[in-house]
Amino acid sequence: MSGRSLAPSMESVDVLVVGAGPAGSTVAYRLAQHGSNVLVLEEHVRVGQPVQCAGLVSQRVLDLAGSDSMVRTAVRGASVYGPGLGGITFKAAEPRAFVIDRAGLDVYLADRAAKAGVRFRTGCRFDRRLPPSNGRELVRVTETEGAVSEISARLVIGADGVSSAVARAYRLRRPVEILPAFEAEFSKSPGDPDTVEVYLGRKFAPGLFGWWIPDGSGGARVGLAADADGTSAREYFAHLLTYLARRFGTELGSPTAYLVSGIPIGTLPKTHGPRVLLVGDAAAQVKPLSGGGIFTGMKCAEIAARVAAPALERDDLSEPALAAYDRAWRAELGDEFRRALYLRRVFTRLSDADLDAIIAALKGSELHATIVAFGDIDFPTHVVRQLLRQSPSLVRLLPKALGAWMSSGAYRAPDVEPGPRRK
Repeated sequence: MSGRSLAPSMESVDVLVVGAGPAGSTVAYRLAQHGSNVLVLEEHVRVGQPVQCAGLVSQRVLDLAGSDSMVRTAVRGASVYGPGLGGITFKAAEPRAFVIDRAGLDVYLADRAAKAGVRFRTGCRFDRRLPPSNGRELVRVTETEGAVSEISARLVIGADGVSSAVARAYRLRRPVEILPAFEAEFSKSPGDPDTVEVYLGRKFAPGLFGWWIPDGSGGARVGLAADADGTSAREYFAHLLTYLARRFGTELGSPTAYLVSGIPIGTLPKTHGPRVLLVGDAAAQVKPLSGGGIFTGMKCAEIAARVAAPALERDDLSEPALAAYDRAWRAELGDEFRRALYLRRVFTRLSDADLDAIIAALKGSELHATIVAFGDIDFPTHVVRQLLRQSPSLVRLLPKALGAWMSSGAYRAPDVEPGPRRK
């Protein structure tokens, strides 16, 4: 033998999708339907593991998936507790959200894509971008056992989450803020089995909120996302568990599983470049008020496929050609994101006393009915605007700029200074 190292093996595809979550498998499925040769890389050995979020979704997610097989239970109501533990409960006659088998959703969407011809390679990590060759992208990947290979693709789609290696490799700037999240699953938990509970305030979860979500089998998912202010999300989680034990009069027992993740808050200036697109958490396509990203990621994945399919047919994957993706998803979701981001930045500036006062103001019967009628976990700013139009007392509790904007016909939220930058 000569002693020289062997060159990495090479594979050529039309589309390389990095990440087999809901957004990645959705865009892969749609592009395979259009006849593209699609390969999906998933760094974990099993699709859907580890679980990436709490798994509370709207009917829109089930519609995009084309199935409700992953639903564990329906949720008709929500209880919101302020820092002083005064609360208000809303219940609708019909389901408003669904608790799903989160890993089951990933597996279902991957199976759907595979049946359309998409190939999956698990236990395989995107390492880096190599110099393009012959108008195609060239990337290096590493298998779990250490084997290295190269993949040539006409188009690369980053669906690899909040710490997206694709976004870094293509120098697409990251969101301004990443909130640490910590959640645990409990096999047994008291509480209303068709009501979600939300906990607001600095002592529970500064920067976002804590949650208790029934899992449909007698247990619950308990967690929070909080601003990284020197206190870890796990410490806030322990405090939330202590409160829940007092409230329910019993300990929740030992968790059966933990989830540690990060939630991107903000928007990227660009989610495309020459021969590259970002979707889902990798593109920060996450609802700023709740941190949820399944619906928005899947919706943007559908839009990405609608733009990429004709671009592949024309063999024009230039930055100007793919810019239509940015324009299209922002036209659909951009205004909601801007309003929600503005509301969140106002929310993080409220004191605990302010939050308790808002909870008290929401107990009016007319406002209660408005929340039940207009509440929408995918488009929460709609109900906020309606509430502020109805309630002068609620407007007085909030900054003047917010009250004036939400109670007027103004289309765009006022500009505010960005939140703290997270590395």
